[in-house]
Amino acid sequence: MIVGVTGGIASGKSTVSRMLEETGVPAVDFDALARQVVEPGQPALKEIVGLFGEKVLRGDGRLDRKKLAGIVFADERKRKALENITHPRIVEAFLNRASGIAAREPYAIIQAVVPLLFEVNLQHLVHKVLLVYIPREMQIDRLMKRDGISREAAENILKAQLPIDEKLGYADFVIHNEGTLEETRRQVEQVWEELKKETEYRRQ
Repeated sequence: MIVGVTGGIASGKSTVSRMLEETGVPAVDFDALARQVVEPGQPALKEIVGLFGEKVLRGDGRLDRKKLAGIVFADERKRKALENITHPRIVEAFLNRASGIAAREPYAIIQAVVPLLFEVNLQHLVHKVLLVYIPREMQIDRLMKRDGISREAAENILKAQLPIDEKLGYADFVIHNEGTLEETRRQVEQVWEELKKETEYRRQ
């Protein structure tokens, strides 16, 4: 069973994912895969440079992700063009990783940690959706503190994402992450118990 772990930016997805990993649920992080597919020597990097020019490269030949983000977040067509290059490769890498885990353990529960699960229409890859929720105002506050950015910049980032309250309607499980770590952990343990019941049912 593949569980899509998602939520708005700065909601605490990584924290929840780590807690699930501690219960024995392996995680495949789409952000990590996104970095891997644009490593030097990868076809995606060559295509990105062909599209945006060598200005998106750092001195060491690696992708300057910050510079590229500045370009694509200002132009939706360019963002879509970038996604057309990277997303198919990220999905392929995920399926390869998940298949490897499932081959070793047919009834494994696998986390797919996908920040933009709904925005890029990847729901079809998962069987259940776990949403990590915090209120929008808390998202803005955390994002400003974490990244050292202005409120306006934080709000612009959120505008590119589906509103967190809208995502609630698509979730099978919701972790409210605005409290203490202990409160979050208790909710994660409850979700883990539910997931175990699901897999036990599938074995029968």
